Amino acid sequence: MLCDSCARRVRQLCKQPFRAELESPALLDVDGKAKIGVVAAGPYRDELARSLLAFKHHGQWRLAAVLAPCLSKAVKTAIGGRSGYCLVPVPSSGKAYRKRGFSPVHLLLFFIRMRRMLPLCPILDVLRKSGEPPALMAGPDAIRQVTGRLIDEVSGHAAVEHGGGGQKGLGRGERARRVRGSMRLRRGRTGELKGRKCILVDDVLTTGATLAEAARAVTAAGGVVSGAVVLAATRPPAYASIAAVDDPASVIKTQ
Repeated sequence: MLCDSCARRVRQLCKQPFRAELESPALLDVDGKAKIGVVAAGPYRDELARSLLAFKHHGQWRLAAVLAPCLSKAVKTAIGGRSGYCLVPVPSSGKAYRKRGFSPVHLLLFFIRMRRMLPLCPILDVLRKSGEPPALMAGPDAIRQVTGRLIDEVSGHAAVEHGGGGQKGLGRGERARRVRGSMRLRRGRTGELKGRKCILVDDVLTTGATLAEAARAVTAAGGVVSGAVVLAATRPPAYASIAAVDDPASVIKTQ
């Protein structure tokens, strides 16, 4: 659990969601224009970064109670009060899921749904990593096991080893090569995205390679990628810590 001071600091860091796509080279075309608009809840630093690392890698699942409202606020900022959008979580790799026992993004979205923070945004859990058994993905049963413990406030989870299968420390080219062609729709879910306006949801934005691949998979399935939301951006614009962008809601396309 976070002390009151640290929890308040996390909320302060996420007080003004900001646009972050222009700092992520994988999301830019050859003209330097963004292919996907991204709203970040806060900068990946200080208490927000430490809380997110503890949540993802050290079994501190109850931190979802602090982090989920920040992510929810970023989604609300992105859609600007409009309706008709669905949220599509970016899946974890099978190796990361086996280490953690849960998918951080799915757990945050489950908490948001449980608390009815975004009642008008259905969550479509339709993506999975290519070549990995569906059983390794964070489906409803797996999420229910984790959130059951969260709801019951059971503590004492063992820490898991950090590193190994993630993309931390990789350069732009290596990240892009690792994720290219790595996502596809779950079996039997191919018709759910057709014509739907989708907001991709991930935890951390770095080069943007993962979001770009998720957008490719959603588009290939007939979905309309209208934007993306992340909990934290590792390369926030210089002004991110002091002011929101002029119009964060413009991230969302209105097709």
